Amino acid sequence: MAYGQTGTGKTYTLGRLGEEDTANRGIMVRAMEDILAEVSPEIDSVLVSYLQLYMESLQDLLDPTNDNISIVEEPKSGDVSLPGATLVEIRDQQSFLELLRLGEAHRHAANTKLNTESSRSHALLMVHVKRTVKGREPAHSSDNGNSTSMARSLRPPLVRKGKLVVVDLAGSERIDKSGSDGHTREEAKSINLSLSALGKCINALAENSAHVPVRDSKLTRLLRDSFGGTARTSLVITVGPSPRHRGETASTIMFGQRAMKVENMLKLKEEFDYKSLARRLDIQLDKLIMEHERKQKAFEVEIERITAEAQNRISEAERNYADAVEKERLKYQKDYMESIKKLEEKWMMNQQNQGNERKEQMVHIAEEVAEVKKLLSKETSLRKAAEEEVDNLKSQLAQLKMSEALANSEILKLQKMVEDEVCQKEKLEGEISMLQSQLLHLSFEADETRKRLDRGGPGKVPGGLDSPVSQVRSQLKDSGNGEKASVAKLFEQVGLQKILSLLEAEDADVRIHAVKVVANLAAEETNQQKIVEAGGLKSLLMLLGSSEDETIHRVAAGAIANLAMNEKNQELVMSQGGISLLSTTASHAKDPQTLRMVAGAIANLCGNDKLQTKLRGEGGIKALLEIVKCGHPDVLAQVARGIANFAKCESRASTQGSKTGRSLLIEDGALPWIVQNANSDASPIRRHTELALCHLAQHEVNAKDMISEGALWELVRISQDCPREDIRTLAHRTLASSPDFIAGLKRLRIDY
Repeated sequence: MAYGQTGTGKTYTLGRLGEEDTANRGIMVRAMEDILAEVSPEIDSVLVSYLQLYMESLQDLLDPTNDNISIVEEPKSGDVSLPGATLVEIRDQQSFLELLRLGEAHRHAANTKLNTESSRSHALLMVHVKRTVKGREPAHSSDNGNSTSMARSLRPPLVRKGKLVVVDLAGSERIDKSGSDGHTREEAKSINLSLSALGKCINALAENSAHVPVRDSKLTRLLRDSFGGTARTSLVITVGPSPRHRGETASTIMFGQRAMKVENMLKLKEEFDYKSLARRLDIQLDKLIMEHERKQKAFEVEIERITAEAQNRISEAERNYADAVEKERLKYQKDYMESIKKLEEKWMMNQQNQGNERKEQMVHIAEEVAEVKKLLSKETSLRKAAEEEVDNLKSQLAQLKMSEALANSEILKLQKMVEDEVCQKEKLEGEISMLQSQLLHLSFEADETRKRLDRGGPGKVPGGLDSPVSQVRSQLKDSGNGEKASVAKLFEQVGLQKILSLLEAEDADVRIHAVKVVANLAAEETNQQKIVEAGGLKSLLMLLGSSEDETIHRVAAGAIANLAMNEKNQELVMSQGGISLLSTTASHAKDPQTLRMVAGAIANLCGNDKLQTKLRGEGGIKALLEIVKCGHPDVLAQVARGIANFAKCESRASTQGSKTGRSLLIEDGALPWIVQNANSDASPIRRHTELALCHLAQHEVNAKDMISEGALWELVRISQDCPREDIRTLAHRTLASSPDFIAGLKRLRIDY
């Protein structure tokens, strides 16, 4: 950033192209040379925007028709972005020089007494560099059955982002010296106003002021990261040698001295590349589908081969059996005919023999006939055995056909199961992607709502006690039907049990998004009972005790504060050790927003009459007094609200006769802090501490302690100067009715 009087060389230092002499190149050209020398086209991308802030109107120097660009703040990170600006990808130095020439041609300039080509606008060159961080992605397993590796492969790759902003500020000028008139005078006024706003921000940051007026000018909104933010900032101060401009030179040098006191906190910006993850998952899904189709086709081919082989074996067995039976039949028939023929021949021969020979032949024939019969019976038994074998083969054939039918039915079942698994897988992947997008969307909305709460003032609730829960609820109501529709759709499509189960996920990002969704749901009274009945309160308390993440602590404490608005839920929080967990969280928290949520939850519990003794016994009052060390106004307002709630319950118990003795707040040492902040500049803190003092003073036994700690002076001031009539009247009535206070007024000679 270059700052100085008009005509002292800011544009010369930053924007010179060095066309005639490369030694005269400006910072813009030299910076781009360094960037292009370090980036790699395979993993890096370089995008450039060139803008000017003219008369509080942000214009695009690369597209003059785009003359009213809006400034958008990212809800999650708080970064400033310009969605309407032209982004040009840079591959080489020559194309960047052509862009600079084009932008300089469109920039506003005028002729004044101090500079013949005076810049009438602030020029901003923004260079966006993105780099995919290799070596950070988990390795993928080739084993489809390894569910753990598959789960790790769903994590997206990291993308590291960097942004270079080179700002050529328009020069400050005095009208009497520059001779500006007419439209040039109006331009000078606009330039001086924006530079004045920049100076106020630098002064506030140099003095560590709680409020930095970055919204006074579009210039300071654009440069909020450059001073007191997350950027590494270099400031170029330009001055002129003329004694005539001694005052402007001294003012410029003092601006630089103050700017040197500002400290920036550098931050590495990385985010997940979900688009790359989606592409990788699509490729894996296609591979799985192709592998499944290949295996299914091979299975079908194998079944067809086995079926054909079985049919061939059955046909071959039938043919072999028929051939064997036919051969046996022909053989036995031939033997039979030959035997008959031999017998006939022998019989004819025997007819010619005489006496004993004929008898012997007859005996021999009878023996042969018996042998033939034996052979016939043997043939019959063989035939029966063959028929039984045929029947056995037929039964085997029937069994094979039944096995084939069963195999076909099993194939159909397997195909159906595979199709069902594919459908179920697609459904689960759809649900996962939808749930992730909804969690991201709702977390962005929750962050945006919290940002609005941080920017806005605390509201009012009945009894004068404001609560961060009621602020969240009113913000949610004002946010429109879009956010409510997101919550309702999440209830309908995902279900409360599934959301609560994500609170125990191993992935820290999933737990953060899930607890943000639960916190948004808990902001609606209609959802609170459902969350408690489903075990959401217990899960939030367990997450508060087990997690070490600051974001989870902040959002979980806010959700518990929402649920603690109900008296029944307050008793559940106490019975499950909620005060101890909230106290432990407060002792380790560094973020003021986390402390504000914890203090708000304890403040809600302080308003329950039944829990006074138990809350104090478990260290609730001491936890609030430890939280005040933070010093943040919003945190102190919640502490003051909790003390006021506790004092009001004690006052009511004393009036009813159920409470005797000194106040527990005084015994735990809260009175000095109450007196110290009773006249605070912050109206929420002052209102609650004033009300707490009035409630403590209503019980006579507290009067001596209050007088000794200086509370009497504050009660007199409250009765006279408090803007709220009810508190003023209560203080007046308390002072007038207490003998100890009346005696103290006389002793201190206070005319009341």
